[in-house]
This record gives sequence, C-alpha cells and structure tokens, in this order.
Amino acid sequence: MGKTTGFIEYEREMPAHRPVSERIHDWREVYAPFSEQRLRKQAARCMDCGIPFCQSGCPLGNVIPDWNDLVYRGDWKAAYERLIATNNFPEFTGRICPAPCETACVLGIIDDPVTIEQIEKEIIEYAFEAGWVQSQQPLRRTGKKVAVIGSGPAGLAAADQLNRAGHRVTVLERDDRIGGLLRYGIPDFKLEKWVLDRRLEVMKKSGIQFITRADVGGSYASSRLNEFDAVVICTGATKPRNLPVRGRKLDGIHYAFDYLRQQNKLNEGDDLRRENITRINAQGKHVIVIGGGDTGSDCVGTANRQGAKSVTQFELLPTPPEDRPLHQPWPYYPMILRTSSSHQEGANRHWSIMTKEFSGTNGEVNCLKTLRTEFKDQKIVEYPESEQTWPADLVLLAIGYSGPESDNIAGPLGLKLDHRSNYKTNREYQTNVPGIFAAGDARRGQSLVVWAISEGREAALHADAYLSGFIALPTKGLGDLTRR
Repeated sequence: MGKTTGFIEYEREMPAHRPVSERIHDWREVYAPFSEQRLRKQAARCMDCGIPFCQSGCPLGNVIPDWNDLVYRGDWKAAYERLIATNNFPEFTGRICPAPCETACVLGIIDDPVTIEQIEKEIIEYAFEAGWVQSQQPLRRTGKKVAVIGSGPAGLAAADQLNRAGHRVTVLERDDRIGGLLRYGIPDFKLEKWVLDRRLEVMKKSGIQFITRADVGGSYASSRLNEFDAVVICTGATKPRNLPVRGRKLDGIHYAFDYLRQQNKLNEGDDLRRENITRINAQGKHVIVIGGGDTGSDCVGTANRQGAKSVTQFELLPTPPEDRPLHQPWPYYPMILRTSSSHQEGANRHWSIMTKEFSGTNGEVNCLKTLRTEFKDQKIVEYPESEQTWPADLVLLAIGYSGPESDNIAGPLGLKLDHRSNYKTNREYQTNVPGIFAAGDARRGQSLVVWAISEGREAALHADAYLSGFIALPTKGLGDLTRR
C-alpha cells in the first residue's frame, strides 16, 4: 500500500496551526490548509503491513490502507468511494475523532504512525469540492416508516442507512436545530457548523424528514410513535455528572455542556435574552475547569476566546505518561499525556487534585478549595495538609455524563435500562419492546463520535432486518449485501 519505501523516505507531517494570537479572536477551525502534494506524501507512508491493525482500531472498520494507496496514486474518486462505504460522515470524524486507528497503525510500532485522520478529512473535502457528494434517493421505497429519536451522530447515521434501505425516515429532535452533540456540544473551532449544515442538506434531499422541537414524551407525545413501524433511540448520554460538595449551589458554577451550548447558539446568531437565558461569560474572570477530558479542553478553548483572565484545569487522575505504558501495548489506545490546541492557547493544568468546597459572597462563587490526591490500591487517598485555595469566578464541570435522560421515553414505552442507566438491548440493538432499537451513547454510555456513527449503522442494519426479514445493508467493514 502506498509507496513501498514511503515510510522510510517521509516523516509524519500535520497541517500547521493558525497562530494563537490570530485564532483566539475567532471561532474558525484552528488548522491551516494542507497541500495535496504534502498529503499524498503522507499517504505514501502507509506500509504494506500484511495485517492492517488500523482497521480493527477503527470502530467503523474503515478500509484505511485502500484509500491511503488510492490517495497516493491520485485516484481521489476511488478513494472517496472506499471511504464512504464504511463511514457516512468522514467530514466529522476527520475533524474530531481522537484517531484510535492511528494508535493501532503498524508503522507506529517503530515510527510515527500514518496521518490517517487528516487523509480522511482531505478525501471527503476533495469529494465535496468535486461535486461527487450528491443526494441519492433509494431505488425503491418499502412502505415502512421509521422514527429516529435524536439527531446526533448516531441518529444521523441510523437515519442515513435506513433511508438507503428504502424506508421512510423521520428524525425527531427536541432542540431548535438538528445536530445534537455535533451542533451544540462541539465548539466551532473544532467543527464549523457549515460542515454539518452541508451534510444535512444532502440528507434532506435524499428524502429524510427532520422535525425540530419534537421532545418525545413532552411536546411530542410518545403515543405518536405508534405511527411508525420501528423506532431507533439515539438520544445520547446527556445527563451530566454533578459534583455535590459544599457550596455547589452558588451562582457561577455550571455544567460544561450548558456553557458550550450557549456559545454555539451565539455563533449561530441567536439572542439568548429572547430565550430568557442568562449568559455564561468568561470575559475577565478566573475560570476553573474541573475535568481533564475533551469536553474540559473545549471549555478551555472557549474561555480563552471569550477573554478569560486566567484558565485553570483540574483532573482527579494522576498525570498520564508521555509514552505508551507497558500495560497498554500496541495496538490498544493508550492513556498518555495529550495536549490539545486549546491547551496551547493557554491553560494551567493540574493532575491528582480534588475539589472539596466552593466559597463565595452574595451568592456568587469566588474561590474553591482543593486537596492533592493519590491512587493507592484502587482507592483515592487524600492529603489534608495539601489544602489550597484558588480564585474562581466561573467554574465549569466537565466530569462526564451518567447516561441518557430517559424518564420521558423509557417509562411511557416500557423500556428497560441496564445497570448504568442506559437503554438495555440485545445483540441486535433491540430493546425489550419489539421494534424499538437503541444506539450510540444512549445504549453504550458516553463515548466517541466515531463509536456513535458505528452504533447508528449497526442499529439501522438490525432495524432494517426486523422490517424486511433480511439484511440489505453492509455489515461492519466493506461487506457484501447479504440476505439472511
């Protein structure tokens, strides 16, 4: 695959970031353009490795060596066709995926891995520019109707696949715009929303119906789901984890998603005052972000763009190693120290630290207290002598999600939940109620966008088999159209 000696001749290269002094004053994506010539050199680094572990590292089973080779040879049309055979939305994963495929790259054993994610992004952008990405109505309609609840990556993937199978698909979204996590949970500097809108236009022209402000079990009565022959629940894991310590009820302490959602709405041109929403603004404030994951990083980048006086990020876990630890060998995705573009823009990062108390005046938070911690024998040990007070005018909780907001759906529909409060399904993604399926974070818990797309595709496959009596959608990987 690629050039036989490419991995020897060429070093790994990524697009340059736009200067920090420039990008913190706008909400555009942080990467500078990358030339086709340089990208083809990167594709040439893909080895003829025999067993491409990158494919097993990818939840979608993308046939990565094939489209790397085609890009190297300049056959962009064929590369695009191979890419979309397994991935409905490479323009999303090519921007926001942590690339587990790259940590599974065979070349990564001895050298820097192939820039798989960047190549993926450039293929789909080339395809859009060339006009190859077109709406496609199915050859026939089955007469069956399917409701997809939620329009995040899992819901969009399920809808796209079921529409291709010929079913009439209606996507129900409780928010005012389509996109779920992609629309309101991911900042524009990682995923500009014209990228999402461009894809949604293709899907609409393909025959998928989208209904906003359709809160199933609320404004949209759950009884109306009886109009559909099957239902796929893709509501995500949107119930945020709380931090129930002293002073939690002070003003100025917010969940990360609420904060990110507000800024994304402002970028869409919304007037928060008309919606009776009090603005959460980091301008001129000491900001503390509690949680060291991707959502916390997104809060860091957003606070810097809003003009925060200082940004500090806490993580309960110890500082990760810079290199792959022995207990996480290749090809597993390792927990190593990662520095995002948001961190590069300015943040004081601290590990092994626990927030114990919030304090404030006149009902407003102005500081918090922490202790240093250590993991011993699978327990957290606190060191009281390490108590420290930090100025904090704005605190953002980015400590994950505990599952889907299921009360309005699970109860009325009689659906069972698992021990983690996710929708319980069998191996065919079907719940205990025949004809109702679940996928994405609502089924597996908080995870990655690429996993959500994979789950949406798999749920669609089984929902289609339920409706049609046979499988007419591709299985994971390229797959052939098979019948059961």
